[in-house]
Amino acid sequence: MRLIGVDIGGTKCVVSLGQTDGQGGVRVLEKGQRRATDARGPWEVIPELVADARVFLGRSEEKPAAVGISCGGPLDSKRGLVLSPPNLIGWDHVEITAYFEKELGIPAFLCNDANACALVEWRMGAGKGCKNMAFMTFGTGLGAGLILNGRLYEGTTDSAGEVGHIRLSSFGPVGYGKAGSFEGFCSGGGIVQLAQMLIREELQQGRHPELCPTMGGLDSLTAEKVARAAQTGDPLSKHIMTQCGHMLGVGLSIMIDILNPEKIVIGSVFARARDQLWPAAQEVIEREALAVTRNACQVVPWGLAESAGDLAALMVAAYHMELREKGEE
Repeated sequence: MRLIGVDIGGTKCVVSLGQTDGQGGVRVLEKGQRRATDARGPWEVIPELVADARVFLGRSEEKPAAVGISCGGPLDSKRGLVLSPPNLIGWDHVEITAYFEKELGIPAFLCNDANACALVEWRMGAGKGCKNMAFMTFGTGLGAGLILNGRLYEGTTDSAGEVGHIRLSSFGPVGYGKAGSFEGFCSGGGIVQLAQMLIREELQQGRHPELCPTMGGLDSLTAEKVARAAQTGDPLSKHIMTQCGHMLGVGLSIMIDILNPEKIVIGSVFARARDQLWPAAQEVIEREALAVTRNACQVVPWGLAESAGDLAALMVAAYHMELREKGEE
């Protein structure tokens, strides 16, 4: 079955042509050009995406059966609405699936990007074979997609898995609009905030840490720079990553006890800096999570790595077409 995938991010978006592989997975056949979303309204961007999809429809030897759209939330997947995501300014109450269906004449399905990645990691990646699993983004922000009892669980208002909003501490980096939140401590942006805070402390006491010896370097810090310095043995960077790992363990312990999953699959920063984060996280989990739940759960990096995003939108289309064929949609 041929499919169209539309991956919409905060800075860029792309349309792909793909197909199911006969084993529950999907593969990309062709990708369109990357288009900017940053500082562009929905009706500047969406007609371009439809035009790219129309090109694929016109030259595909088999007519695609559906469109899958992966986009950051909040959104209403059942009604096909994008509802003012913080990284898509001006995308307010956008009826995106209706527009694609009208223009292309095939069904369109919308899915939160964390949920879309959960689907593809469950079907093809590190969560393959699981009945109960969670996927966590751990990128610029922190969100989760949940597979429960062998099915994507989206919750009453499409908000299931918004673990980044959980407050882990009364004080700490700000993420998801909340100081000390899970996202505040465990995201690329959170690691930068934590680093900036600790470096200011060092500088104000007359010390000049190798990671950032002057105030002028604070704005150029990145999570990648901190992780790389920690790998080479920089003491302050190691301390920052250990603190992040500790709070990751606190958050994961909550998820492990509440969800009782077989696996928690974590992408992006965690996958690249697992050696710096996991020892502290594991220590907390051993202490905080119930033995019966922690022993049943593996915490692993994503299996598809950076290709997960390319495949996720196609998987959204494949998954919902399966549900429709079974009469469950």
